[in-house]
Parts: sequence; structure tokens; C-alpha cells
Amino acid sequence: MQIKEILKLIKDVLDDHKGQDITVLDVIGKTSVTDYMVLVTSTSARHSKSLAAYVVEKVKENNLMLLGVEGEQGSDWVLVDLGDIILHIMTAEARGFYALEKLWSVDRVEELEEIEK
Repeated sequence: MQIKEILKLIKDVLDDHKGQDITVLDVIGKTSVTDYMVLVTSTSARHSKSLAAYVVEKVKENNLMLLGVEGEQGSDWVLVDLGDIILHIMTAEARGFYALEKLWSVDRVEELEEIEK
């Protein structure tokens, strides 16, 4: 699968399971850790854990690489590491506090419209 197809897959899973304010950040050249960060707001810690589980299930179904999941135990921030993509699932409070969009000071991926199709 191409990276844009994986981003669309993740976005679709999050959208189908009521993830809110899905944002894709292109951090290519800004960090050596990953190429894209996907941020999504959950309604609670339990919802965060569920969203992560749904994404992990879909990743495994498609034989994609999963490096790890952190923060599943009652956390307001769950991170799913897919190598070229890191998914941050956060409650509204955590997302507002950490403000990752501002931290990375990058624009949303211009191709997001393509991903949403």
C-alpha cells in the first residue's frame, strides 16, 4: 500500500468510529522519526483506547507494519506507531494542552482532500 492509501485507511477507520477533528500533518524533513502525524480527538480515554484498537485491527488485516501502541491504560493520549505514520489519539483536553499542531508549526497536508475521497 502507498502512504496515501494508508492515511486514507486510517482516516476512514477513525471517521467510522466517531473520531473528531482528524488532522494530518506532513512532517517530512522536520523530523527523522516519521513522515506523517495523524491527530484525532476522542470523547474519553475509553474512546481513545477503542479507536486505537480499531486502527490496529485494520492495520493487521492489511498486513501493514505496526511498531507499537503506547498509552492504552486509561490515558488521555494513545499513540499508535506505524513507522512512516504516527497516530495521536487524544481527548480534547489533552489535545488542547499539548497543541501538537502548533508544536510542529506545519500546515495540514494539502493532499488531505485526496485522502478524504
